[in-house]
Amino acid sequence: MKTLLLSSTAALSMICTAAFAEIELKIATDSGTNDAPSGLAIAKWAERIEEGSNGEIDVKVFYQDELGSQLEVFDLFVAGEVDLMLSWPSTSYDKRIGVVNTPFMVASWEEASEAFGHGGWASEIMNEVFGGIGLSYLGAWPEGFAGVATRGTFATSIDNANDIKVRVQPFFPIPNTMQALGYQTEALEWGEVFTSIQTGVVDGDSGNVIYWDYEYFGELLDYYVHTRHDFVTGNILANAEMMEGLSDEHKQLILDTSAQMMDERFANARAEDEANIARAVEGGMEYIEPSEEEVAAMKVAVREAVWPLMEEQIGSDIMEKIRAKAN
Repeated sequence: MKTLLLSSTAALSMICTAAFAEIELKIATDSGTNDAPSGLAIAKWAERIEEGSNGEIDVKVFYQDELGSQLEVFDLFVAGEVDLMLSWPSTSYDKRIGVVNTPFMVASWEEASEAFGHGGWASEIMNEVFGGIGLSYLGAWPEGFAGVATRGTFATSIDNANDIKVRVQPFFPIPNTMQALGYQTEALEWGEVFTSIQTGVVDGDSGNVIYWDYEYFGELLDYYVHTRHDFVTGNILANAEMMEGLSDEHKQLILDTSAQMMDERFANARAEDEANIARAVEGGMEYIEPSEEEVAAMKVAVREAVWPLMEEQIGSDIMEKIRAKAN
């Protein structure tokens, strides 16, 4: 009876806090359920905002597909129906968003931290790009270096990839990158990927860290080739109009909690990615590292094919900054 009363009191307290909150914010992610790393991250972000505001802000959390597809939820975000987001965003609003998908831009975690960490050179570019569509860039949420996960066959060279068709995200320049790596490509929504692999429409998935491919398609896929062609990072974002409407105190709270979220992710993501590799191998997936020579050949071919296209789409000024920093 005592436990029941305590539980009831706690529940009533939560209801009252929400009822008397001055502000309601919506946080969403376009990738990840409530128990995925991204889902856990936005839930923690919401909790810190509520606690830091002393009940003045009530935060509603929405996970993958709860507000629509990846493209639909980003539409809501730009329109101001969602306030904060951990996003892997569409380039449909501005091709310059594709800068986050620049292939072979960084080659190590140290370079990635220098680019996307606090005050990093890539972060400065992202601030400019997202500002153009009414969003505030609050930081990176890194996952690791991408690879190609396939069923029945695999490739560690461009020539050997010609007969392999992989799913790609329909965001510039991701399809171009995979084509430059020799693959045939098929743009598919995330919810279509399992059936497409199962029925042979595609041979696998590309552009993700191993977590996603093993977690969602592990029973179908046999190989994961760690091409490291792209550094995969989510983006911690805020709707700029919403931020402008907050008090200085609440605005600083959003900035502080997002910075904490970013710092924790940078501290833990590399170890988490390595643990997911080990988990996939233990579960039966073969993990393959291309040789240095194979990666070098991929890097040259992809930069020659894709970077000029990026210059056309995102502007020579941005590409000049990337060329100056990338090794």
